[in-house]
Amino acid sequence: MEESAARIEAAGGRATVDVADVRDPEAMQALVTRALKDSGRLDIFVNNAGVSFLGSVLDGEAENWRAMLETNVLALLVGCQAAVQAMRATGNPGHIVNVSSVAALSPDSGVYGATKHAVNVITNSLRRELDNDPIQITSVMPGLVATNLARYSDPAILAGLVAASGIEHELTVGERLPDDVLESAQSVLGDFIIRPDDIANAVAYVVSQPSSVDITEIVIRPNKHFDL
Repeated sequence: MEESAARIEAAGGRATVDVADVRDPEAMQALVTRALKDSGRLDIFVNNAGVSFLGSVLDGEAENWRAMLETNVLALLVGCQAAVQAMRATGNPGHIVNVSSVAALSPDSGVYGATKHAVNVITNSLRRELDNDPIQITSVMPGLVATNLARYSDPAILAGLVAASGIEHELTVGERLPDDVLESAQSVLGDFIIRPDDIANAVAYVVSQPSSVDITEIVIRPNKHFDL
């Protein structure tokens, strides 16, 4: 995050780093309040935080379900509500982007997929509620991206990613994979895994459209399917 802020500032922009537990509603509200205070307005709000525990419903664990529901759904709800309140307070046009998943397009994508179905339903419901506001809302649904979202996946799959990277790394399920491992694995498996920049570019495209254009949802997939 500090490196990202430095890059933004080097390009002539301003950036502030804040660390919080998005599962805490008060922390989410405080994040939006701070952004509004620092800049005097809120133009774009991206709900990107997510966690994934893949596997069957019968073998799942309640704490993992709780983590997904609180991170993927509750935090997004609180963030959307706080962002709308901030945008309405200053009367400026705004755009909310909710990062969902292609799992939301499948009727049997497990508990993780259920949380992303919820994201799409929330997004569509909010669109109707904001019909008379100069605020747009979009659901962005990525396929497999080279991030640490899948760090709780099958150890064999994670080991395969590390092996594809060509970098020696002692694997522990649940721990973050180093950026260089993810980047190297993506460069080798480019047809199966897309880059975080690909999603960032999609978000930039969505929020740069004129107010007369409503991009309801956008799907960003790798060229080939990879089943986690």
